[in-house]
Amino acid sequence: MVDPLAEMILLLRPTARFSKQVVGAGAWRVSRSDGGESFYCVVLEGGCRLRLDGCDTVVLQAGDFVLVPAAYGVTMSSLHEVDPAASSIPVELEKGFFRIGAQQGPTDMRILAGHCSFDSPDAALLVPLMPQLIHIRGEERLATLVRLLGDESRGKRPARDVVLARLLDVLFIEALRSASASGVDRGLVLALSDPRLAAAIRAMHAHPARVWTVNELASEAALSRSAFFDRFNRVMGMPPMEYLLAWRMALARNLLRHGDIGIAEVAQRVGYSSASTFSVAFSRHVGMPPARYARGVEVATRQEADGLGLDPFQPTRPDGIGITTTAPA
Repeated sequence: MVDPLAEMILLLRPTARFSKQVVGAGAWRVSRSDGGESFYCVVLEGGCRLRLDGCDTVVLQAGDFVLVPAAYGVTMSSLHEVDPAASSIPVELEKGFFRIGAQQGPTDMRILAGHCSFDSPDAALLVPLMPQLIHIRGEERLATLVRLLGDESRGKRPARDVVLARLLDVLFIEALRSASASGVDRGLVLALSDPRLAAAIRAMHAHPARVWTVNELASEAALSRSAFFDRFNRVMGMPPMEYLLAWRMALARNLLRHGDIGIAEVAQRVGYSSASTFSVAFSRHVGMPPARYARGVEVATRQEADGLGLDPFQPTRPDGIGITTTAPA
């Protein structure tokens, strides 16, 4: 059976890189704008508060995992009462290890926090299909991973950062798998927990080249056209044909990057009757014609082979969350 979530994860190629370990004491508050980056936080000990711009505050406790696929305004603060206008400065005690709040005495909070990378140019197409906030609590598999992360982060074993990165990769995927039970309000993960909508989504993924109509997708879901459209739009956050288009474009980009096939065949595989029709749709959705996109991939591949490591479709940026006076710790 087709697994849409697995397909999305494989296309996104997520990597939850370890960035910072932070301990806190007393009252503190930090905020920052992450500019749409994917942010994660694992609470190893104690607790803290997290608030995204426009959302309610979430209280985090030991064992919790939070993933924000596209973070903008993020504020984190202690469980102690703190002035909403206050701004704390994390102090780096050693490389990758920070303390925030009171600098003396015992600490009452320890977290791992950082950015998740999506090693795919399709992230801009697929991340909007994910929930705005994933907050996992009480999942035993995730709790086991958090305990392993805590144990590894405290030690000085060889290859510690490599092990932490791999554990975080697994934690990231487990969080997506568990998100339907975490109170998310919309997105692909929630839609796949609805048997009716899941049937339609699996049909789209199994046969992306089929000329689907809303009526046919409603039939797959065993719903009336209007009931299906309203339910899909409410749960996914977009109409069914918009989702189908986003998925087809992600598949097309993947084929152009990795498949030794012509544009006409790519068009046929993603449901377009002609290369010209596909080119118009691709240009409108991606921002460049497929032929130009494919040439860019060839250039990037040659540059990588020459040791330049350049990617014309993904701007580079320093890794890590770069905690400063405005960072969320």
